[in-house]
Amino acid sequence: MGSSPIGRRSVLAAAGGLGALAAGVRSGTAAASPRPGTGVVAGRLRFAPDGTFRVVQFNDTQDDERTDVRTVQLIERTLDAEKPGLVVVNGDVITEGCEGRQQVKQAINNVVWPMESRAIPWALTFGNHDEDSPAAEEPDMLRFCRTYAHNVNADEQPGPTGTGNGVVEIAAPQGDRAAYAVWLIDAGRYAPERIAGQDIEGYPHWDWVRGDQVGWYREQSAALAERHGGPVPGLMFLHIPLWEFRFMWWGGVDTRTEESAARGRARHRIVGERNEDECPGPFNSGLFSAICERGDVHGVFAGHDHVNTYCGDYYGIRLGYGPGTGFGAYGLDGPDRNRLRGARVFDLAVEGDTVRMETRLVFAKDLGIDLTADDRPGDPRPLAPPQENA
Repeated sequence: MGSSPIGRRSVLAAAGGLGALAAGVRSGTAAASPRPGTGVVAGRLRFAPDGTFRVVQFNDTQDDERTDVRTVQLIERTLDAEKPGLVVVNGDVITEGCEGRQQVKQAINNVVWPMESRAIPWALTFGNHDEDSPAAEEPDMLRFCRTYAHNVNADEQPGPTGTGNGVVEIAAPQGDRAAYAVWLIDAGRYAPERIAGQDIEGYPHWDWVRGDQVGWYREQSAALAERHGGPVPGLMFLHIPLWEFRFMWWGGVDTRTEESAARGRARHRIVGERNEDECPGPFNSGLFSAICERGDVHGVFAGHDHVNTYCGDYYGIRLGYGPGTGFGAYGLDGPDRNRLRGARVFDLAVEGDTVRMETRLVFAKDLGIDLTADDRPGDPRPLAPPQENA
């Protein structure tokens, strides 16, 4: 019997109650350059000489131009403690309340300047709230983000649905071969009120990854493998979770009992909290199936559901949440509102012909940040000339 993509994955060790995943790295000749206009970013990131690399995920910073001062504190203190090689702001970077384009730019700048001022490469995905302000349009926001020296989002490309779909290569410690890839997927905003003449009452009203995006992932995954002599392992970030997150938690498709949840937690070695329902779109896009088929992505991480922090191993692929980062967005009820504000950290290590990935959470409460359940809007940080003139 031939081996499957999932069968090629191995669990190597435990990290915070959940195994560390390893995926293969192929050796071979020097890699060719990616074709322009495909959403591939190469030559910007590299593993350290000791074979390590760290990624930090923030999400749901979700504020207007008067970003809560504790949101910025959380970002800054996380960066100073973790010193990542890449930051992904995984959707809902801003929200409604920005009256004009200047305020949209200021709201984004408040979130990304901590990385930019520290010369830390960063990228973002878009979430359902990023266009809630009248002057906020994702293509314009992406062009604005690309004016920053340390942004590594790809140029906007014709083709797949959404804005900012891309893949960022991380080169091996030596040479120009990609040892790892970070996939960025636009999971959309809201589902249409009617589809094929039928309303969607009773179904989730969030958006979903479209078929052409899944096709783009397949094509670029195959192109990466061709350029680098075999599948390039990686992580995928998208704002809205896949249906498989819910299936994993409940240990099945049709049952939602404490018994089935206990089965899911045990089977998939789930750690972390679930304080609200998963909120995918009305349709399953088939992205998880495509990931299984391609055999390169070994973790898919979402935001969107601010007070879920869990992570598990769903049939060889890690599925998990980053906790909500923004203090201005909804959180837990009552005095606990800000208890779960935080970030997710990914530690990567090249070990022979594999890349080992471990993940853990960082919380504001552990960084000395006040968790009082109130709002503390700050003043917008001045824009630097390249951004002021963008």
